[in-house]
Amino acid sequence: MSDAPVNAALYYHPEGVDASQPKLMGRHAAGEGFLAGFVRHAGVETLYCSALTQAHFEDFQRRVGQLRAPPPPMQWIRRGDAAALARVGCVTLPHPDLAPIAWQRRHGDQRGYSVTGVFHTTASEAIMTAIATFATAPIQAWDAAICTSRSVKTTVERIVATWSDYLQERTGGRPRAPLQLPIIPLGVDCDAFAPSAATRKSLRTRHGIGESEIVVLFVGRLSYHAKANPYALMLGLERAAAATRQPVRLVMAGWFADDVLESHFRDAARALCRRVKVTFLDGRSPEVRFGVWAMADIFASPSDNVQETFGLTPVEAMAAGLPVVVSDWDGYRDTVREGIDGFTAPTLMPPPGAGVDIALRYAYELDSYDRYVGGASQSVAVDLEATTAAFRILLADPDRRRTMGEAGRARARAEFDWRVVIGRYQDLWRELAARRAKDPELAPRRPGTPGNPLRDDPYALFASYPTHTLALGDRLRLVPGMSLDDVQPAAPIVTYMAVLLPTHDELRAMLARIGAGDCTVAAIVELLGPGREVVALRGTTWLAKVGLVALEVDG
Repeated sequence: MSDAPVNAALYYHPEGVDASQPKLMGRHAAGEGFLAGFVRHAGVETLYCSALTQAHFEDFQRRVGQLRAPPPPMQWIRRGDAAALARVGCVTLPHPDLAPIAWQRRHGDQRGYSVTGVFHTTASEAIMTAIATFATAPIQAWDAAICTSRSVKTTVERIVATWSDYLQERTGGRPRAPLQLPIIPLGVDCDAFAPSAATRKSLRTRHGIGESEIVVLFVGRLSYHAKANPYALMLGLERAAAATRQPVRLVMAGWFADDVLESHFRDAARALCRRVKVTFLDGRSPEVRFGVWAMADIFASPSDNVQETFGLTPVEAMAAGLPVVVSDWDGYRDTVREGIDGFTAPTLMPPPGAGVDIALRYAYELDSYDRYVGGASQSVAVDLEATTAAFRILLADPDRRRTMGEAGRARARAEFDWRVVIGRYQDLWRELAARRAKDPELAPRRPGTPGNPLRDDPYALFASYPTHTLALGDRLRLVPGMSLDDVQPAAPIVTYMAVLLPTHDELRAMLARIGAGDCTVAAIVELLGPGREVVALRGTTWLAKVGLVALEVDG
């Protein structure tokens, strides 16, 4: 084997190596120490930094410059650059959560590079969950999670073993999802959306809308990248208004996340709507939220965003007796009947395979969730011709608006009113109760196994740590010259979770029993009685912790 230095890309985040922060933890000091050790002793020609941002790489360069003069050449490997990692051959993490990188690697050559990590703890929920992925993620024989002691390895092996046993019992060797997946829509209080002539007149007057104007309403968060892009709505309505020569007002009732979004919406309205008047209302106002439906003649929602699942506003519009023009998209396809309650404009999406880079940018944390859904929806098209045609029909034909609105209102009452939807929930709960009584239990818990392999009893999980584990046959004796009162001044540092220990009276009773002589751990367990067994065991070792009791090991 060659003795040439072996290199690895260092997965870097400034927080992980900052040992000067107020909440200093061992992993920070360890991270700082590892970086210094690698820079000074690895003997490699170039340092490779796998960092999320340019700023993080610059922080890496600064730290390396403080550790070694002159600093060696350094290269930034952007998150997700599998080709660059393959050229290095390995990426090393400051934690043991190998799964995200392993999943990213699986998109290409899984033999391209190794992934290594290191344990600084095995006790946290996040780390135990990460260990569980060793049994499910595409982690390979050429990857490694470094255990810093034999005890760590023992703990990790236990978690992997108990979790693997659970998965085997749970799936029978193949994945199964026995839970029910019923489809139950969201509901509305249809009575609350009943049309009101008084409210209609009042709101129209307040916002300067004439009785002859046809109001097309959009309700919802005003975000073109994370909710519904208004392009097809604005341009389609403008074209339909020009064709029918009807006076049209577009009311967009919602809210903007920031001033930038608001300026973009207003600029788009000025550019696309020359004949159509556009009014923006704050949809968070109770008056607008509950009354705006009455001022409208048509509802429109051209949703094109992947974050959408159901879409409640078309149902609310139907309950208000409004005909709807929506995109043929996600939940809208289940609620709006084409040609009956309104019109559904076809939508178009790129084929599978065209968005892998979008998914990976999100996985690599190059994009936020907001940018992920925006990036995906940017290439979703709502049919502009169909949208325009739907508006032309409804703008020109008040009778069609009325009949569609009546059909939608009847459908809302029959299918989406809360009295109907709650009944469906109750039907489900009834069915589930019947299943509880007769269906077989999957992966029943075996005696002696943890209920949740990833949240095991710490005294079982870390059983390899101590010199001795308390046994029922161990004998106890008092330490001369010490009393419970002597411990009181130090109480904050030894009774910070007193709820887990025996009560003060129980501790005094335990000491009295031990002082009487010939006392075993079993006698203390019996003293505290049923339901307090584990408290008795913890209390016994606590008495030893504070120096009140000494132990004579059985055998």
